[in-house]
Amino acid sequence: MATDIVIAQTTIDDEARAQRLARGAVEERLAACAHVDAPLTAVYRWKEGVETATEWRVSYKTSRDRLPALAEWVARTHPYQVPEWIVLPVVGGSAAYLDWVVRESGG
Repeated sequence: MATDIVIAQTTIDDEARAQRLARGAVEERLAACAHVDAPLTAVYRWKEGVETATEWRVSYKTSRDRLPALAEWVARTHPYQVPEWIVLPVVGGSAAYLDWVVRESGG
């Protein structure tokens, strides 16, 4: 059972920046809520080398209708040249919670 809710994720190299990305999207009603995960270690290929960095993941809960506006806002606000942007479908959950996400994200 698919829903009209998605979880979109990005990462960033600073906790204060992660908090701003989370709070800004919620304040703009682009997401109902956002979680900032504890620091994680990212290992990735960049410019012909393998890099290791500490990053914070920001996960947004939003409606499919608000996703394009959220994606554009994150792309404009995020300082990385190529920020992570991954969207995961929500295939089920509490009806009350899913309705809340739609309402609070402006969807």
